[in-house]
Amino acid sequence: MKPKVVLNEQDEPPSNYIGASNIIEFPMDAVAVQLDSAAPDSPLPAVIEHSPDTNLSEYKKKTLAAVAKQYVLGPKTEAFRKTYYPEVTDVQWNSWYWQLQNRIKDLAGLQRIVKLSQSELEAISSHRGPLPASVTPYYASLIDAENPDQPIRRTVIKVTEENRLTQGESEDPLHEDADSPVPGLVHRYPDRVLFLVTGFCSVYCRYCTRSRMVGNKGGEYKFNLNQWEGALAYIREHPEIRDVLLSGGDPLTLSDEKLEWLLSRLRAISHVEIIRIGTKVPAVLPQRINSGLLRVLKKYHPLWMSIHFTHPDELTPEVAEACTRLANAGIPLGSQTVLLKGVNDNVETMKSLYHGLLKNRVKPYYLYQCDPVAGTAHFRTTVDKGLEIIAGLRGFTSGYAVPHYVIDAPGGGGKIPLIPHSFAGRENENLLLRNFEGNIYRYPDPVM
Repeated sequence: MKPKVVLNEQDEPPSNYIGASNIIEFPMDAVAVQLDSAAPDSPLPAVIEHSPDTNLSEYKKKTLAAVAKQYVLGPKTEAFRKTYYPEVTDVQWNSWYWQLQNRIKDLAGLQRIVKLSQSELEAISSHRGPLPASVTPYYASLIDAENPDQPIRRTVIKVTEENRLTQGESEDPLHEDADSPVPGLVHRYPDRVLFLVTGFCSVYCRYCTRSRMVGNKGGEYKFNLNQWEGALAYIREHPEIRDVLLSGGDPLTLSDEKLEWLLSRLRAISHVEIIRIGTKVPAVLPQRINSGLLRVLKKYHPLWMSIHFTHPDELTPEVAEACTRLANAGIPLGSQTVLLKGVNDNVETMKSLYHGLLKNRVKPYYLYQCDPVAGTAHFRTTVDKGLEIIAGLRGFTSGYAVPHYVIDAPGGGGKIPLIPHSFAGRENENLLLRNFEGNIYRYPDPVM
C-alpha cells in the first residue's frame, strides 16, 4: 500500500504576527496557533479551533488551496489516525503544533491506545518527578498496542524496572553538571561545547541520559533567555571554541523565531566555525521539518545535524520525507543510536536500521553503549554484545553503514571508541591482522 499524499507545505508563506495578541496564523484549515514567548523553552502553543469562515480573504483562500496539495501520510499512521483520531483533519494531523498540543502524557491517554501490562500500569501510576510520559500521536501510531515487548513501545512506556537503582548508576553519570562553567553549557573537550537550550522533548525516551532535567516543571534546571545569554557570553569569551552542539531536551521543539534568535547570535561569533543540532524530532515529530524551519536553518551554514534513531520501524514514509527535506537543504545528517537490550541488540536489526538510514541520506555516526543512568539497567547490554554487532557489520556491509561504537565514560571522560580486536600480534617484521572473517594476514612493518 502506497503512502497517502495529503498536504504540501513547500510554498507555505512565513508566519504572520497579528497585532499585539502574539497570534501567529498558519495556512492550516480552521487552526490558529498562539505562541507563548515568555521563555525560549515554551514549546506548547495553545491550538484554538475556529469554524470555517466563509468571509476569508482571497489571500487566505489562496493560501489554503496552495497547501492542500501533498504531505506524505504512511499507511500505518493513517490507519491509526482513523481509529483513534477520526475527527482530526489531515492538515491538523500534519501540524507539528497539533502534535505537540495532543501528546499522550498520562495513564488515561495511554490506556486509550494501548493494552498496558501490569508492569507498565504500576510504573505509570506511581511516577513522580522528571521524565514523564510523553508520546506524540504520530509516534504512538508506531506502537504495538498488544505487545509490551515491542521495541518502540519499550522505549517510551515506563515499566517497574525503571524504579530499580543498580550499582554504578547515577542521575548524572557523565558529570555534565560538574563540567558546566555556566548554566546549560558543558565544556569538556578543548574546542567544542554542548549547549543545552531546553528541557523539553516531544517524546521522552525511558533511557534518557538527561532524565534528571527533562520534563521537570519547577525543577532546578532553568532554560530561559538569561541562561542563553550567559552561555553565549562564555562562548564569545573563549576563542578556542570552534564547534557548538545544541541539545537539551530537543532544540527543534523551539519555535522558528527562537531558534533563529539563537542561531543568528552563534553565527555572529567569529570563531564559531560549526553549529550542530542534536535532535530526535525527525524520527518522532517529522511534521516539524517544514518549509518555515528549513528557511531558518539554511541561513546558518555550515550547520550539521545528529538525529537520534533507535529502530528500523522508525523509518516511515513521513521520516523519509523529513530527512529528504533536511538533506536537500544542504544539512549533512548523521545518526546517533543507543544500544538497548531487547530493542536493537542484534546484527540484523542494526543492519536494517543503518541500511535504511543510508537510503535516507543519513550516515550512521555513533552507536552508544547505554549510559548508566539511574533506572536503566534493564536496557543495558554487555559491551561484548556491542563489539559483536560491530564485528557483524564490518566487512559484511558498506563501511558507510558502520558507526563508531563508543562508551561515554562515566565521570566525564568523554567518548571512548571500542572496536573488535583486529591486531593479532607480530611475527618478525610483519604485523598480524585479523580480518572480518577471522583470517590472519601479514602486513610488512619493519621495526626502524
